[in-house]
Amino acid sequence: MGSRRARGGLIALFLGVFGAGIANAACSDTAVELRSGDALARFSIEVADTDAERALGLMNRPKLAASAGMLFVYETPRNASFWMKNTLIPLDMIFIDSAGQVTQVHSLAKPLDQTPIDGGQGVRFVLEINGGLANRLGIKAGSVMRNPNIDQATAVWPCNSE
Repeated sequence: MGSRRARGGLIALFLGVFGAGIANAACSDTAVELRSGDALARFSIEVADTDAERALGLMNRPKLAASAGMLFVYETPRNASFWMKNTLIPLDMIFIDSAGQVTQVHSLAKPLDQTPIDGGQGVRFVLEINGGLANRLGIKAGSVMRNPNIDQATAVWPCNSE
């Protein structure tokens, strides 16, 4: 059971990709695209690429648009661990390696919970989106992301490909 507004937001995710044309929408500093099989999703993002931005993340926000997210960018691959302290909305955390491949998805992280969420080794990017959305869109381990922050020489889905 979902509201008409929520379904409209999900449709907008797909229309954002198909309506603009995949190649035209391909790589923007303010967006990520994810592909899982034939399913595509596009999110408008804020980038957190400094220690201060990553520490703040999506804390203290009462809502997040259905087509929005935050991309955490690390200089080098690492073991990434997150928590939900001061985070008011449930989130999905999508852990991604240096080549842009999803290695793990943690669904429906509980607001305000301080339990560490371990994303595993080799994490270079973490995409946070609204809780439950990754499952609805088919985003899972093995899905791929494209964004200009990924080294295009080693990207599994480079910006210049469809």
